[in-house]
Formats: sequence, C-alpha cells, structure tokens
Amino acid sequence: MFGGGTPELYAESYPDKRNIPRMDFLVLFFLYLALVLLGFVMICVGSKTHYLQGLISRGAQVIFSYIIPECLQRAVLRVLHYLFHTRNYTFVILHLILQGMVYTEYTWEIFGLCQQLEFSLYYLFLPYLLLIVNLVFFTLSCVTDPGTITKANELLFLQVYEFDEVMFPKNVRCPTCDLRKPARSKHCSKSSLAPPALPSPSRQVGSVCQRMLHRLEAAAAGVCNRCVHRFDHHCVWVNNCVGAWNTRYFLSYLLTLTASAATMAVVSTVFLVRLVVMSDVYLQTYVDDLGHLQVVDTVFLVQYLFLTFPRIVFLVGFVVVLSFLLGGYLCFSLYLAAINQTTNEWYKGSRAWCQHCPHMARPPAAEPQAYRNIHSHGLWSNLREIFLPATARYERKKK
Repeated sequence: MFGGGTPELYAESYPDKRNIPRMDFLVLFFLYLALVLLGFVMICVGSKTHYLQGLISRGAQVIFSYIIPECLQRAVLRVLHYLFHTRNYTFVILHLILQGMVYTEYTWEIFGLCQQLEFSLYYLFLPYLLLIVNLVFFTLSCVTDPGTITKANELLFLQVYEFDEVMFPKNVRCPTCDLRKPARSKHCSKSSLAPPALPSPSRQVGSVCQRMLHRLEAAAAGVCNRCVHRFDHHCVWVNNCVGAWNTRYFLSYLLTLTASAATMAVVSTVFLVRLVVMSDVYLQTYVDDLGHLQVVDTVFLVQYLFLTFPRIVFLVGFVVVLSFLLGGYLCFSLYLAAINQTTNEWYKGSRAWCQHCPHMARPPAAEPQAYRNIHSHGLWSNLREIFLPATARYERKKK
C-alpha cells in the first residue's frame, strides 16, 4: 500500500502540492466542523435567549424573502410540514439507511484490512455489539407508550408530581383531550399545524417565511395529538414522544449510538495511524515541483491518506463529527436526568410566568415568579425515577 525502503520519493510517487493545494482539505473539513458546532451552539443558546431567538428569526426571514422565490417557499413549507408536523417514518428510515451505510463501509473496508494488521477481534466486533444493543433500544423508544394520559389513568397521574403554580398550575384542562393536566405533562398537538394556506398577492414579502419560521419554532410541540406524562420532547428520529415511560429507553439508545460512533471513529483512526507507522511514510521525503527536497508533514500526509483511502477518511470525519454532536447531546440529556428536569421544562424555565399558557389568569400588578425546579430529590432518586417509573409498574400490575 505504501512504498517503503526508499528515503526519497519523487513527485510522481506522492501527490505533490501542485495537485493538492496545501490546506484545502483540512481547511474545508475544519470549517465544516466549526459551522456544524456553531449552528448547534446557536440553536441551544438562541432557544434560551429570547432576544437572540427573535434576531435570528428576523434575519432568516429577511434573507429567505429576498433569495427564495415565493413558490419555492410554499413548497419548502409543505415539505417541512410533512416531515416535522405529521407522524411519519421518514426519519426512522433515514436513520436506518445511514446506520446501514456506515456499517457497510466499516465491514467492507476497515474490518478486513484491520484483520490483516492483526487487530484484536474483540476490538473489531465491539461496534457490532453496540449496534445490536442500540437497535433494541431504538425499537423500544419507537414502540413504547411514552405515558399517554387517558380518562382511565388521569387521577393516577395527577397524584405523581406536585404542582408548582408557575409552570404547572392546578386545575388546568387540556382543551383537546378534555382532561385535567397533571404536573409536568404536555399536549403533543398537531391541531395548530394544519397545512399552510396559499398567500394572497396583497401579503407582504416574507409572510410565507414568517409562517415557516413559526411552524419550525412550534416543531418541538410534536404531532402525536395526545397528552404525555412528564413530557420531554417529540423526537422525529424515533417517530414518538419521549415521556415518563420511554425516557430510559431513549437515553440508553442515545448512549449506545454515541458509543458505537465513537468506537468506530477510534478503530478507523487507529487503523490509519498504524498504516502510517508500519510503512514509515512519515519519515520519507519527496521532491516538490520546484525541485526542493521536502519532508512529509502532517497536512501533506492527511491529504495523501484522503486520496489513497477516500472512503475511510470520509467515514472517519463523519463519525468524529457525529460523535461530538451525539456526545454533547448525551451530556445535556444526562445532566437534565441528574437534576430531574425535562427538555420542555429546561426550554421554558427562563420565563417568569407560564405566560404562553392561555388558561392562566394573572393579576396585572402581580410580580413575576421565577421558575424553580421542585422535583429534584438527589441524583440517585432522580435516576431511579427515570429508569424505574412507578406509574409504569402500576399500569402493568393493573393489566
């Protein structure tokens, strides 16, 4: 695979810097990584900072209004409505396809080459073991009832959590389900997400974009059209709500998915490093286009590996970025689990009053009350509540 034994390599043997711009590959890769991470951070920060959220929304509205034709805006709005505001298996299928493609590439390219380099079979089979466990928890996250509130279990759920009278007041009814809303519950509704009407010519430019942004901001509400106990969020990747009864499966799914991506990244990276070390290519030199003798540096070596093993290097870049994103979200989810707070509560926690709730009537002169998490009772108690939900055991006994 690598030429060994010759201390000098001519430009014909290795790609020279006329064929590979020195920084193109690494600059583009790190720029892509930085943009993805920056976008992820901006979403998290913007969701908690209302000023940034409004600024980003207005900026996107202006840009889309002048760049995207109105007919294309309507088409995009319909696609987004179908993907994020109706229950469908698009992202479930996409998830399985991406996972299948990654593991196919790992099996086809890396597994066989690693066997030739005498890698430990336990080391090589670890991603497959994590894949099996991940698919089990993925299936459980998809099919398990998240904690749907019905007439039969309404009284049971009303006794589980204390009402804080700020985010979760007493005696509030869900207008859709006609049920009293237990503390920490939320209606995952699609009633307000009807397909958009076509704009009239008299509407100002950007009205379609404005509605599209409003629909995207409401995407967290989900599309299940039911009240869910201890509602966390609606996940399009599992086509289900995450609530009291399947949060444990979702966290396990997220943990094994992150571990499988990280393990595959480590195996692939170690494979490339071992190839370089065994071939001693990093000690060799080459003659550049000016006739000068140059030492193979790190940037040149990475670009050479990319040209020699393009699919493997691309796979490494993909799983590394995926590991960082999944790892960040996993840490965030575990932090919320440790303090017994849901994503829904975290998102709304910065608001003094639950002013978005139309059922709450507050005196005009009342002082705002800050939200305080009253449901945290210590780390182990919080984790036990998530992984051994009492209401789930009660429902099974009734059956």
